[in-house]
Amino acid sequence: MDNIIVFSTLLFCGECVAAGFLCSSYSHSDDHFWLAMTILFMLYPSIMVQLTLIFVHRDLTSDKPLVLLMHILQLGPVIRCVEALVIYCCSGRQEEPYVTITRKKKLRKGSEVELEQEVGHSVRKLVTHRNAFKRMAVIQAFLGSTPQLTLQLYITVLMGICLISVTYGALVCNILAIQITYDDYKVQLRPLAFICIILWRSLEISTRVAVLVLFCSVFKHWIIPIMLANLLILFFLPWVQFWCTGAQLPNNVEKNFSRVGTVVVLCSVTLLYAGINIFCWSAVQLKLADRDLIDKAQNWGRLAMYYAVRLAENAVLLVLWYLFKTDVFDYICAPLLVLQLLVVYCLAIFFMLLFFQYLHPCRQLFQHNVSDFLQCVCSKAVIYEEETSQAGPKGPPYQSLAQSRSKLNRHQDQNSPVPPTLQISAL
Repeated sequence: MDNIIVFSTLLFCGECVAAGFLCSSYSHSDDHFWLAMTILFMLYPSIMVQLTLIFVHRDLTSDKPLVLLMHILQLGPVIRCVEALVIYCCSGRQEEPYVTITRKKKLRKGSEVELEQEVGHSVRKLVTHRNAFKRMAVIQAFLGSTPQLTLQLYITVLMGICLISVTYGALVCNILAIQITYDDYKVQLRPLAFICIILWRSLEISTRVAVLVLFCSVFKHWIIPIMLANLLILFFLPWVQFWCTGAQLPNNVEKNFSRVGTVVVLCSVTLLYAGINIFCWSAVQLKLADRDLIDKAQNWGRLAMYYAVRLAENAVLLVLWYLFKTDVFDYICAPLLVLQLLVVYCLAIFFMLLFFQYLHPCRQLFQHNVSDFLQCVCSKAVIYEEETSQAGPKGPPYQSLAQSRSKLNRHQDQNSPVPPTLQISAL
């Protein structure tokens, strides 16, 4: 059995115990605001975790009163972990017929090899538990640990377990995104890829949290509107794209759900998507009209736009903190701190590009990779400079896309080799 089930359960229990200890200390000091915020960020992700486990295991129509009672008491992960341990210990003692045969493709030296595996009852149940706990880890990380980490870093350093949970949740989020996007392939990450993802996500999330904490130390009441604006924009963006396409809601999210139930599930998924993107790149794009709810196309434009906007937002928040910082930060070099945070975020982007270019397990399936995107951008900049210099001060500042394409067509009609600069500019 994968260690993800036990590790996720231990993180869930440890975070609840740490949050309960903080609530007790806030109650003794009569700090009602921080008490309410800590309880909110403890209960909300816990409720979402219980609903996710019930939804994945399809327990709404099953007769399991003890399991449902444990979920109501917010102890669902514990009973699920015990159930998975019992299944794992009992499996293999007696021969059982297989339920189905799974077929996965594996990339070996540029070629695809199809693999078949017989799946029995015990293995299928363990796979269901594993998938449920992966989604639980992501929910706990970005709806509970990250907000809790931002909140507690402002006043204490006791919530170190949150940083472990956030990094682990981000790692699981990346693995889930790859597995969902390339569902037909058997995905295996190399150790170097794991290290690269951990560096990328830990630097990205820690920088984002540090920026929000610094801004909150000066503008305590302004941080809530900023976070709500981020949440609402990211929440409604997939719905706006869905309404613009004129598509209908998918009717196969769950066969027992009504239309209202389907909308509730889609809103929950969109809320999780928005919560992840507030702190880091979610690695997937929602497509609510699709049966899988995921856009499996690799869109480098959205990735570049996200990191450009997030880097600009972090820079603005740091500048505002620097201009209005209090006397508490006089003992540190504020300009150096601002520069360090921006450099660390750029370093996180570097590790992200390194992963997609060299360490992604399915990079051979990319139609275009990171180097193609960067080469296209650089070539367009060079073409623009050359055409501007040739046009002179009275000429047009640039050529239109139609003119570039007409040049490409003329070269093709003359059966002459097409210059690579025209190929890129015609794109």
